[in-house]
Amino acid sequence: MNIGQLARESGVPIDTVRYYERQHLLPTARRSAGGYRVFDRDDLTRLQFIRRAKALGFTLEEIGELLSLSDQRGKDMGQVRDSAVHKLADIEQRIVELQRMHGALKQLVDACPGHGELEQCPILNALTESRP
Repeated sequence: MNIGQLARESGVPIDTVRYYERQHLLPTARRSAGGYRVFDRDDLTRLQFIRRAKALGFTLEEIGELLSLSDQRGKDMGQVRDSAVHKLADIEQRIVELQRMHGALKQLVDACPGHGELEQCPILNALTESRP
């Protein structure tokens, strides 16, 4: 299949396919006699893997590590689980931080009447006040 077909079937833009190839997440595509990239089902499977891993929050570097582990099918799954556990802890930490940000911003929004002079705006005042 050509790059356009691969992009359509995987649900990613053509530029993303090229980028993943440059980042060595996808193997360098074979070339047709006319110089066009030629992909197969394995490339589609790999691209779908990347897409799903990204949706779970893995970085491209982490995805590269997972792909490397995936390519070694006879090995133990412990490293994959460790990567997932680490990613889960990272996500939980970000959730806590987002909840903190949500609470702080909600307080500011609730304190703002939404009208009046900007000098009295509690949101702007909170953002400009200096704290040691």
